[in-house]
Amino acid sequence: MDRWHGLDDIPADLGPTVVTLGNFDGVHRGHREVLTRVVREAAARGATPVAVTFEPHPIAVLYPDRAPAAVMSLGQRLDALESVGLATLVLDFTPEFAQQTPEEFVQGTFVEALGAVAVVVGKDTRFGVRNSGDVDTLRELGETHGFEVVALDDIGEGSMTTRWSSTQLRAELLEGTVAHAAQILGRPHRVSGTVVHGDHRGRELGYPTANLSQDHEGLVPADGVYAGWLLRLDLAPDAADRSLPAAISVGTNPTFDGHQRRVEAYVLDRTDLDLYGERVVVEFVDRLRPTLRFDGVEALVEQMALDVDRCREILSAFVPS
Repeated sequence: MDRWHGLDDIPADLGPTVVTLGNFDGVHRGHREVLTRVVREAAARGATPVAVTFEPHPIAVLYPDRAPAAVMSLGQRLDALESVGLATLVLDFTPEFAQQTPEEFVQGTFVEALGAVAVVVGKDTRFGVRNSGDVDTLRELGETHGFEVVALDDIGEGSMTTRWSSTQLRAELLEGTVAHAAQILGRPHRVSGTVVHGDHRGRELGYPTANLSQDHEGLVPADGVYAGWLLRLDLAPDAADRSLPAAISVGTNPTFDGHQRRVEAYVLDRTDLDLYGERVVVEFVDRLRPTLRFDGVEALVEQMALDVDRCREILSAFVPS
């Protein structure tokens, strides 16, 4: 699918589109309901489905002290949007951009740049200077400019008292409740990066770990030990060792007075892997325990053995995504 960074990237011969608008941090199940509706509406109209998103997050520009931690990097977000089947338009959110009236934004982006024949949004959508535009505004502009507006209700599940939202997702991850986060996402949360050399202490203890580079992408959950998967992106999707069960540690290694917060994964029952330099994804399935300081190496190794046993038990019921 196409990715456009700014209005000038959009091809002049694009043709009609069906558009949605949002930050889409996490691309969770609520987002996906909207996105799949965009794809269906576009197919019915012979149009291109397009997600319009912003970088950086508008709150980071307008209220920097209140900016939320990003669940996904921009690259991860665009990959996820494309996986649903949408082209993406990334708009640089600046203080000047934020001063556009709702009509200026809709006319310049949806009408003139994208040729929208329909716009699909959630009922709480706000846009334009000081969030002065809402769904009613959008419908009025649609009547003026000739596009239909499809507004979807908030989306949740079962007994959930709140909708699926990036705010709730972010809170679950920062608490370490990754199993709850997975219910919102519809899949385990992911952190990706390159495997780098660490202290090599895990190998000495019998549990060699793949350490993610500090420039990893994706919000790192609360410190603790997790069951999950290590996905090797440099291997073919059907390769035997593409998806590997893992015990994942997040923290500073307090037993050894560490200071740098790390994400590292031990692939269960494997000491033969050389992963240095590989691009990998770590998927968090469930949290076993918080990070602890142990009295010595022997106590740590005993706990690591218990953690690995528990990971085997948890992961036996899961299939990597």
